[in-house]
Amino acid sequence: MFKRKAWPLRARMTLLTCSAMGITCLVAGILVLVGTRDEAISYKRHHAEEAAHSVLHRLQRGRLPSSLPSTGGVLIQVVDARGRVVASVPELAGRPPIAAFRPAEDTSIEARTLCPPRGMDRCMDVLALRAYGQPGGEWTIYAADEPIPWYTSGVLVAFLIAATLALLLLTALGTIRTVNRTLAPVEAIRAELAEISASDTGRRVPVPKTRDEIRLLAETVNGTLARLDAAMIQMRRFTSDASHDLRTPIAAARALVEEALLYPEETDWPVTAIEILHSLDRLQAIVTDLLELAALDAGAKQPVETVDLAALVTNELDRHPRRIPVATSLASGVTVRGEPLRLSRLLGNLLDNAERHAASEIHVTVRAEDGTAVMEVLDDGSGIPPEHRELVFQRFTRLDTARNRDAGGTGLGLPIARQTAEAHGGSLVVEDSPKGARLVLRLPLHTPSDEQDS
Repeated sequence: MFKRKAWPLRARMTLLTCSAMGITCLVAGILVLVGTRDEAISYKRHHAEEAAHSVLHRLQRGRLPSSLPSTGGVLIQVVDARGRVVASVPELAGRPPIAAFRPAEDTSIEARTLCPPRGMDRCMDVLALRAYGQPGGEWTIYAADEPIPWYTSGVLVAFLIAATLALLLLTALGTIRTVNRTLAPVEAIRAELAEISASDTGRRVPVPKTRDEIRLLAETVNGTLARLDAAMIQMRRFTSDASHDLRTPIAAARALVEEALLYPEETDWPVTAIEILHSLDRLQAIVTDLLELAALDAGAKQPVETVDLAALVTNELDRHPRRIPVATSLASGVTVRGEPLRLSRLLGNLLDNAERHAASEIHVTVRAEDGTAVMEVLDDGSGIPPEHRELVFQRFTRLDTARNRDAGGTGLGLPIARQTAEAHGGSLVVEDSPKGARLVLRLPLHTPSDEQDS
């Protein structure tokens, strides 16, 4: 099914404003014509009444001639009580009475529109004026005038049409100019965005000087481009670091195999196999961490359960005994809602980090604090300098003391741990300690009442 192509914005805005102006002019023109017509009708009626009263005054003085003078287009007839024409203007000479109606009993004057009056060929507004005290009874003075047309005046209609067309033209030109000026920054933004590619993310769209919605759009677009640029830089750095860390165990295993093949009789194959397995274990650890990061970045969900942190620590220590003694201080009933496998992985990463840097002991604490579940992992090693406390949570970051191969770290454990904590609505930070590194995990505390509400 084909979609109808939308009109350009300039055409739509011009059509809209011109339509609004046209409707406004139409309404205003109708009001002007109606008001003008009412004034013209009132003026003609008043003129006809004056002409009729002038004849009445003559009649009352007894000075009424049979031929009345013309009065500015008003046709006058005087009809006696028997219905005979006793006086009229020259235009009605010899014609019968133009009307037969008389004013009502409670009034002396009445007006009607006759189409046409007797003896005439077009519609006329006829006014009847009663004359009292005349021979034979009441006489009637008829005054007829042409009615006002609906358009009042052709000149006025022509003027209104010309004014409407001029206003429509000015409206169209003004709208096109305004829309062009408004869309010019948008076009500049579009053109700049069209030229930005994945290899040129440092470019930014122009920001207009006016402080309006277009400026906000440009600033928002630049903010988005800045975030994308930072993400691309981070992705490139991540790819480079991942390639380097993956290449290291592969190169080590290859070197061992090549050396063993060169000197097969002098090679201790069991020892060589064990060293190759160490490289493969490191390679597997890096790949596992990369897969976990990809799952966290994609927002992949696992089954959510109520997890007791004290039990989590106990189970983790039972499954994976540490070469460094681990002392625990575990409060009971400290539970959170989360994904057990990922929380277990988070704890394992913290313990692995502490084990690599501890001198003689690791201490794990679990407690509840102000509606928050807190788990601390403290080692007695050299600690983390304050200026590096955020740096350690960046991917593939290892401080100088942990950069040797024997340290066994991938540089992804702490970033995975922090991202897991944030995915559970918590936080993971390095805090002050008298000695060693103190990593503190905080998660929303889950209580039995929360379970009942759920």
